[in-house]
Amino acid sequence: MMDNLRRAVLQNFKKLHRTRLKVFAGDYRALNAARLKINEEYKKNKAVQDSDAIQAMIKYSEEVEQELRTQVIQAREVKPGVFEARITEDTVKLDNVPFDENADIPKKSRRNQPCCQDQESKKQ
Repeated sequence: MMDNLRRAVLQNFKKLHRTRLKVFAGDYRALNAARLKINEEYKKNKAVQDSDAIQAMIKYSEEVEQELRTQVIQAREVKPGVFEARITEDTVKLDNVPFDENADIPKKSRRNQPCCQDQESKKQ
């Protein structure tokens, strides 16, 4: 059991470092900071023996790796005020709907939905 956990911890450690190299490619300051933080966290928890705690930390490291891989993007200024974002195939891309100040918002019947401010004044 402990050998499997040890293997999983090592795999996650390596995966975090591979993700760090990919996400922060070319940004030596971020690469170094991420390396130091990953190593610090793993050294800090090196003596943990409880298998439940180790499994929880493995799950957390998997979540951190996914967050780095899918949510973090790099941007660099290519000319004053103009930035270029480096988006990878793993980056989560959401639909971007432009703001329309003239959009027609349907008015709902408010008979059954009192205003939150009305509810606050009744409490006092």
